[in-house]
Amino acid sequence: MKKFTFLLVLIFVAIGIDAKPKKEKQAEGFIFTTVKANPITSIKNQNRSGTCWAFSSLGFFESELLRMGKGSYDLSEMYLIHKTMEDRAVASVRLHGDISYSPGGSFYDAVYCFKNYGMVPENAMPKPGILYGDTLANHGELDKVAGEYVNAIAKSNMKKISPIWEKGLASIYDNYIGKCPETFTYEGTEYTPKSFAQSLGLNMDDYISLTSFTHHPFYTKFIIEVQDNWRWGGSYNLPIDELMEVFDNAIMNGYTFAWGADVSEMGFSRKGIGVCPDMTVKTLGSDMAHWTKAKEEDKREEMTAKPIPEINVTQKMRQTAFDDWETTDDHGMIIYGIAKDQNGKEYYMVKNSWGTDNPYKGTWYVSKTFAKYKTLNILINKKAIPASIAKKLGL
Repeated sequence: MKKFTFLLVLIFVAIGIDAKPKKEKQAEGFIFTTVKANPITSIKNQNRSGTCWAFSSLGFFESELLRMGKGSYDLSEMYLIHKTMEDRAVASVRLHGDISYSPGGSFYDAVYCFKNYGMVPENAMPKPGILYGDTLANHGELDKVAGEYVNAIAKSNMKKISPIWEKGLASIYDNYIGKCPETFTYEGTEYTPKSFAQSLGLNMDDYISLTSFTHHPFYTKFIIEVQDNWRWGGSYNLPIDELMEVFDNAIMNGYTFAWGADVSEMGFSRKGIGVCPDMTVKTLGSDMAHWTKAKEEDKREEMTAKPIPEINVTQKMRQTAFDDWETTDDHGMIIYGIAKDQNGKEYYMVKNSWGTDNPYKGTWYVSKTFAKYKTLNILINKKAIPASIAKKLGL
């Protein structure tokens, strides 16, 4: 009996020794606790289309409708894309190709569409991809065909062009993503795109763009110099600390906002994490020789595997990264909440448009450091801005 008891003790000790590394391994990952999460509609998948701006801006307006108690809507990205790309083609031709023709866009494109063309629900247009035998948007061929068509005119040496080319371009989009309806029926009521937009009760004058750069004066409005801001939509300029104050104030008071950012950094992972690791702090598992030779995807994986120290972001750093092309106009998403990791550090909860096949079912957890460094601009309801900051902007 004593031998049996002694053996049991040895077994339990062995199990205890073996269990400790497993606990440490589990603790290495991220464990998030929600602080505040505002309502959002379902997460979509833009798939193979460079149209994040359409998904994020309309997803933001869908969240605004939820916040306003107007119910859940699914607005049509394809309608917005159709109208926007027609307008971008006209601008490109008018300036002989000096405005690029590409599938990118800005949050202002959605505001402009609501004001000038109205909006339609998702079911008023064909399902994305269905017209060319796909189940999701796949715009590789569309972008190639439309781009060649527009550039053939915009960059030609013709003395005079006819207005008929616009109908040709509209036909390309009609065939790939569907014709924009003049009228449609939604929940038993017949609408035009303009009357449907009016029925939603969204006032586009309530929505403004905010940014933070030093090459223009703070508390003034300027045009962010990126190619996809081809409509020259203006943004109000704030010091970065005040812009971050707007982020937190909005979320804690029930508002979401559309977020334009650079996601090309290795600290932004497909697995749902966005961080800016401090590479001067020796926290990564690899030695320098191994790190230098590692593949980019392996580096990205290691940077986002667990909470590690991050850089200290300054206004000057932001500006330098924008000026030297390190910070680019990459991606549009929606920030809808705040969460904390197991160490108490706060992150923004981000609705993406890359489907739900990630550990957080389509949500990204982006550190406040990452947002402070890599935010290009946001589209937000001006009522979500703290009164002291709104006063400085003259709002």
